[in-house]
Amino acid sequence: MIGVEEIKRVIPHRYPILLVDRVDEVVPGQRLVARKAVTAAESCYSGTGGDQDPAYPLSHLLESWAQAAVLLACWEAPNPDVLAGKVELATGISGVRLGGPVLPGDVLVHRVSLVRAVDDAVVLAGTSEVDGREVLSVASFSAALRDSSVLTEGVAR
Repeated sequence: MIGVEEIKRVIPHRYPILLVDRVDEVVPGQRLVARKAVTAAESCYSGTGGDQDPAYPLSHLLESWAQAAVLLACWEAPNPDVLAGKVELATGISGVRLGGPVLPGDVLVHRVSLVRAVDDAVVLAGTSEVDGREVLSVASFSAALRDSSVLTEGVAR
């Protein structure tokens, strides 16, 4: 099992947007299994007073799965600092299917497979499950590894 501190050594995500709690299995260049425990204490539930739909927001579900995908893509070339080295930039996602709500108390199990890697680009696919029930399927997620300077080019300092 690989915990949050080790995850932060691979990708630059930090609280409150780090949405992967641990990595259970990784075969670099092939597949990764990660987990995210959804709790009622998350920022997406703050200030709702219980009046909001308790389903975990789709944006958070997709982001959590995508972070697992980026972990696999960067496993052998980690970069914990978004302003140094290379950074993963999502370039596309397709074939997304939802299989039902994710609620506080659920534990997401993300499964990611590398479909193809070419130069500094990757295509990944996978699923997310709760108690064996598929809640998300991603047919294709593509990302490009680019020098971090692309984030600051043309920005006044």
